Amino acid sequence: MRSRSAIFVFVALAVLPAFLAAQDAADTRPGIAVMRFDNAGSHGDEAEAENFEALEVGLQDMLISELSQNSQLRLVERGALQELIREQELGTEGRVEAATAAEIGRLVGARYMILGSFVDVFEQVRMDARVVDVETGELLRARGVQDRREQIYGIVVELSQAITEDLDLPELPEAVQEERREREIPSEAVTLYSRALVFQDAGRTDQARELLQRVTSDFPEFVEAREKLEQLPTG
Repeated sequence: MRSRSAIFVFVALAVLPAFLAAQDAADTRPGIAVMRFDNAGSHGDEAEAENFEALEVGLQDMLISELSQNSQLRLVERGALQELIREQELGTEGRVEAATAAEIGRLVGARYMILGSFVDVFEQVRMDARVVDVETGELLRARGVQDRREQIYGIVVELSQAITEDLDLPELPEAVQEERREREIPSEAVTLYSRALVFQDAGRTDQARELLQRVTSDFPEFVEAREKLEQLPTG
């Protein structure tokens, strides 16, 4: 029987041309891919378990969005990464290790892979990001940010800026950083948005649309929700 690593290489070689063809050969910006967040659970509030499961996808998408505010970075689209992982059946059996992340990163043309995790302890949320160097497979940095659950969007913003700083990458202009920090995105908006993404990934477009419409109506500052709503297929 073939080993899992052999199967990985075989499938990687099979799908590699399609992914490389999607990359702009002239684009020399550092590429970054963000994996789905690992959920370490909610301790002290079992009623939030379903919402925290949805945050695995929501936080991944939001961190991609924050990093993509910087035009000097190239972010791998979540859909492309998701398709690759689905093809190879990776990331469904627990935490993805640095070596596997590096292999995925090479396949999607990323320079760095971000492996995120989060935990809620009595409404105190901590997010951690591990940065893998795709070229060497080494774990370069690990950074954690903690705040009240209500400030979950602000945690993502801070984590995004910390990653850029740690890797000595070009930073967002200070005015843009300040604008992102000042946005008032409550935790309710984040959880609704995250659940909408779960529905979208499952092909449940009507449910995704309903939640995104609610977010755009109740929380107009959350422009990412409006963008996702506009991208949903109609009919």
